[in-house]
Amino acid sequence: MIPLAFIGVFFVWPVGALVVRAVRVSDGEGLLDLARRTDAWGLLGFTLAQAAGSTLVTLVVAAPIIWLVATCSARTSTVLMVGVTIPFVLPTVVVGMAFRAIVSPGGPLSGLGLDGSVASIVAAHAFLNIAVVVRVVGSAWRTQDPRAELAARTLGATPWRAFTTVVLPRLIVPILSASALVFLFCSTSFGVVLILGNGRWQTIETAVYTQAIGYFDLPAAVTLSLLQIIVVIVVVAISGWVTPRTVAVVAREATARVRGRASRAVAALVAVWAVVVLVGPLSVVVIRSLRPTAGGEWTLSGYRSLTRAVNGQTPLQTLQYSVVSALWAMVLSVVIGLLAAIALQRARGTASTVGSALALVPLGVSAVTVGFGYLIVLASLPAGVASWPGLIPAVQALIAVPVVIRVIAPALAAIPPRLRHAAATLGAGPWRVWRTVDLPLIWRPLAASGAFAFIIAVGEFGATGFLARPGTTTLPVLIGSALNRPGADNLATAMACSVLMIVATAIAVVVMESFRTVSGGDL
Repeated sequence: MIPLAFIGVFFVWPVGALVVRAVRVSDGEGLLDLARRTDAWGLLGFTLAQAAGSTLVTLVVAAPIIWLVATCSARTSTVLMVGVTIPFVLPTVVVGMAFRAIVSPGGPLSGLGLDGSVASIVAAHAFLNIAVVVRVVGSAWRTQDPRAELAARTLGATPWRAFTTVVLPRLIVPILSASALVFLFCSTSFGVVLILGNGRWQTIETAVYTQAIGYFDLPAAVTLSLLQIIVVIVVVAISGWVTPRTVAVVAREATARVRGRASRAVAALVAVWAVVVLVGPLSVVVIRSLRPTAGGEWTLSGYRSLTRAVNGQTPLQTLQYSVVSALWAMVLSVVIGLLAAIALQRARGTASTVGSALALVPLGVSAVTVGFGYLIVLASLPAGVASWPGLIPAVQALIAVPVVIRVIAPALAAIPPRLRHAAATLGAGPWRVWRTVDLPLIWRPLAASGAFAFIIAVGEFGATGFLARPGTTTLPVLIGSALNRPGADNLATAMACSVLMIVATAIAVVVMESFRTVSGGDL
């Protein structure tokens, strides 16, 4: 009941209020007429095509890094996890600006003619979502029991055959789970498409923004949002149908993996690949913080502005609020997500499929839609509600809860029922069974979901931008505001704040990965 109440208050209520307002001002125009007027079917086709292409490219780009994470030392794995996680937390507008600088005239890849192309959008999406694939699939591979692989190698199987026949089948569930998340993230991407599309390419998400902000056509915006919700439900239903309900679980660290024979040359090449893919775009952000315009002067004005107040709050104070708000959002999303995952694990048949789809709906709805809904709802409530300190953490948690569920639910489903039955037979009550059987087996996915929730909360930009007030402005919102203002100084400030976010995120992820290493497990 608690997850349903949370989703009802913070998602269904504002979205429902927006739908009601849209119906009132639609002048009787039907959904099909609105869909034709907004070219919804063309937008849907491009949205699905670029999301599918982005997902495929992300898997290909991440594959070598996954192998390195699964076979390297714990220290190298920590470094790689930090590297892949930083891009995921950056506001999409910053990533869009970074890739725009790479492909635009004067950029490193300007000669390839990628400015305003679909290829640049796909590349930016792959850069953003490598973390999802590496953390989900890499952690699952690293914690696999290596004895079956060792047995195959002992019986004469080549490394490739041992991988395809023993390792890969046990990675299908994590791969499908990660792919579904990446597809959803790419299909609802906003800043990347808005900046790199150059007005030529639009997804449903950017079209919702155009209709709502540019034309203030709420019926058209809501129609596109409803289409987006349908896409999310279908994607989740398909992924739930093709994903097995149970997989083998290993509760210990798999340290005896076959990795001693791996070529050092191959590992070195993969390391170089990881550096190019992960550090290259980030270095552009750093350079642009010191040299805002191509061919312009080098300056530290962006970093000097970090201590200057904007609307009564310096960027450093904004960062502090962002971290505190994200921590509260992390706690809230883990609690709500865990309760929801337990309920979904106990559900059967249609109830389980429908519940899984509904749990991910907030992730696939336009942030613009949710933000407008909050404005409508808050306008009818006492003024003190809009300034409630828990509002922004709750909204951030709303975006993170689907990811928490997606990470925890497979781990719960993978626990052999005989373990619970044995504990119950020995006299353990339901609470003790969960505490002594379930919790020790899912604490790593639980910690991983918390890390993801914190990262998502820190980087949330869409809905939070509608709710930010003086004193409750998050760093992504501040970056977006600076990017919307003309002038090299504002661009330098935005990029300096982005570098600040990169550093803060790196520190947070190092702490999380250090905790993982000290605890003796992999997330």
